[in-house]
Amino acid sequence: MSDRQYMRVRADMPPGHVRTPAYLRGKCGWVERTLGPFPNPEALAYGLQAQALPLMRMRFSMTEVWGAAAANPNDTIDAEIYSHWLEPAEAPHAP
Repeated sequence: MSDRQYMRVRADMPPGHVRTPAYLRGKCGWVERTLGPFPNPEALAYGLQAQALPLMRMRFSMTEVWGAAAANPNDTIDAEIYSHWLEPAEAPHAP
């Protein structure tokens, strides 16, 4: 059994400076590792005081991201997503 977390990227589409790729919003993937706390770039972009947030390395399957249009469904993509963009999701199975 894996101790990695299966998470969903929030599907929000807020205006302004956002570091979370739109094509990953609403998609589910595995937390590969926590990279550490870093100042929130969404606040820094506006010259605001930035709280340090955990930055997560997430892994998504091509099927999750592109559905039936995935040219190589067994491939994966990794992305670094700040923790405030993630919410728990029910895992289909441990990879």
